[in-house]
Amino acid sequence: MSKRIYIGNLSYTTTEERLSELFSEFGEVVSATIIKDRDTSQSKGFGFVELSDEADSDGAISRLSGKEVDGRRVRVNYAEEKRESAGRNFGRDRGERSFRGGNRDRNFRINRSDDGRSEDRGRGSFGREY
Repeated sequence: MSKRIYIGNLSYTTTEERLSELFSEFGEVVSATIIKDRDTSQSKGFGFVELSDEADSDGAISRLSGKEVDGRRVRVNYAEEKRESAGRNFGRDRGERSFRGGNRDRNFRINRSDDGRSEDRGRGSFGREY
């Protein structure tokens, strides 16, 4: 069974072919991907490799972690599963919404109870809690 391997601190010139070549000495490479910027298509300096056998992955991680690749010392370990995000809140506390317009100072906070219900509490213009 294969596991994804994270490779960090890659040179911006490292290619997916170079990653595949580097990891192929440890086993069969299922996939090699370098993460790129959506707008510029330039490498973000990290990528993922998937080997066909987990034992091969262990060997690759132990032998390549800290090794210099294309002039940079890379970080190699198992990739963590992508965490589920609650959405973009742009720096506000989770569950807080700001309303703009006539009531600029009116902020509402959603309180969730243990049974999943939610209620809105807010402050009016005079700071009084509803």
